Amino acid sequence: MKKRKAKAAALAPAELANNFTRGLVATGLVAAIQDRWTEGAQSNRKVLRLALQGGAALASGIATAESLRRGDYARAVLALAGGALGVVATEMLLNPPTRRPAEEVEVG
Repeated sequence: MKKRKAKAAALAPAELANNFTRGLVATGLVAAIQDRWTEGAQSNRKVLRLALQGGAALASGIATAESLRRGDYARAVLALAGGALGVVATEMLLNPPTRRPAEEVEVG
C-alpha cells in the first residue's frame, strides 16, 4: 500500500506571535537607531510603522518557508499574502499620504 503524506499543521499561533515579536523588536531597534546621528531622531510614528512591518514580514516569511518545506503550497501562498496585507495595511494606517504643494496642483 502507498503511504499517504500526512498534511502538516500550520505554525501554531504562539510560534507566529513569537516570530512577529522577534521581527518587531529587531526592526524597531534598527529603525530607531539608523541614521540617528546624520539626520536626527526618527519620528515615533515612523519607527512604529517600520517595526510593525518588520514583524509582519518576518512572521510571514517564516510561515511561508515552513509551508514550502512541508510541501503545502496553498498555505505558503496564504502566508505570503497575509504578510503582504499586514505590511500594506500598516503603511496605509501609519503613513498618511503626502500632500502636493499648491503650485504643483493642475488647474483646469
